[in-house]
Amino acid sequence: MSSDVERRSLVLRSALDLCLLTLVQDGAVYGYELTRRLAERGLPVAEGSAYPLLARLERGGLLRGETRAGEGRPRKYYAITAVGRHALAVGREEWVETSDAVRAALLDPPVHHNTDEETSRAR
Repeated sequence: MSSDVERRSLVLRSALDLCLLTLVQDGAVYGYELTRRLAERGLPVAEGSAYPLLARLERGGLLRGETRAGEGRPRKYYAITAVGRHALAVGREEWVETSDAVRAALLDPPVHHNTDEETSRAR
């Protein structure tokens, strides 16, 4: 894996949990549908990667999974739990604070002003 892909993966890993919880906050959604919705928002995640994330969120009590009969084979639908709603609210606040700080650091770096001592050394 290239360093660019690894770096993006590390950033996305923390955000994907929040994105998945957001997508199920208004109702149960099955795994493939979640990956499609993520891709529509510019976050392409392979189904094979999404299911382990969903399983981890379910084990953590943030999601509740339910297998339902449908057209063809049964599908597992995921819904957010009360614990998941709380984690989403806290995580959103943390993400906004962190992303604002990172954005400021990257796009609006502080201007370095020379001190009197640095100015005299430069002469």
